[in-house]
Amino acid sequence: MSSQDTVFKENFNLRYNGKKLDLSAAKVMGIINLTPDSFYDGRKSKNHAEILKRAEKMIEEGAAILDLGAVSTRPGASYVETDEELRRLLPFLKLLRSTFPEIFISVDTYRSEIALAASESGADIINDVYAGNFDGSMINVIAKLKIPYIIMHMQGEPGNMQTDPQYKNVVKEVTAFFAEKIKALQKKKIKQVIIDPGFGFGKKLEHNFLLLKNLEKLNKLGYPMLAGVSRKSMINKVLKTSPKNALNGTTALNTIAVLNGAKILRVHDVKEAVEAIKLSEFYKSI
Repeated sequence: MSSQDTVFKENFNLRYNGKKLDLSAAKVMGIINLTPDSFYDGRKSKNHAEILKRAEKMIEEGAAILDLGAVSTRPGASYVETDEELRRLLPFLKLLRSTFPEIFISVDTYRSEIALAASESGADIINDVYAGNFDGSMINVIAKLKIPYIIMHMQGEPGNMQTDPQYKNVVKEVTAFFAEKIKALQKKKIKQVIIDPGFGFGKKLEHNFLLLKNLEKLNKLGYPMLAGVSRKSMINKVLKTSPKNALNGTTALNTIAVLNGAKILRVHDVKEAVEAIKLSEFYKSI
């Protein structure tokens, strides 16, 4: 990696809609699920008052980004039509945008039509679990919008990704995937890119922990990295627990992720993630 790449990574700022987010130190992205079938909080009712209360609490606790998702991507998730995704997403996106104009809002979608509508309704980031592989128009839409773009690695798709994922060397293969994607994005002059290793997306338990252990190798790509381990099975399988009781395990892995170079933690529990970042950043500064 060249010295220019190193400077680019360490001084990376997200800029959109007149806002700036400094990623020289790690930040927290709070998850707001608008789906009925999320693996953790999908059964909770979704009305305007409850979403506003959840968002306000996350912001008060230190979230720099809110991530709205209207389609579940848990293992075995059902397919959702575009119209239904729009129906779930847009009212809440518009509500949060008008209520919290200064917060960065990310929309978790893999459809270019949704990305365009989300941008028009005030979204600042598109978070794509398929990294453009689902919708051939996504990359062109991102290039046109010049919106920050999160690309995630996933082997397979949500319906089958955990059936029997196989790698010869998961760290090398995930790194190669991102290197190829970044080249394609650079050709489209897409500069604001965040990479997400995709913990739990087409990976066995050992694959997830090998990626966590080797996050610094992904950092050599020169782009900020998002880690999403919150309450996932990689915690529950080791601790023999459930998502409901996985907060302590989540905090432990979030701390490791920040120490290994993650710049965004995507979480259900903001306060604990903010504290993990503060302690990790102080530790690294000594």
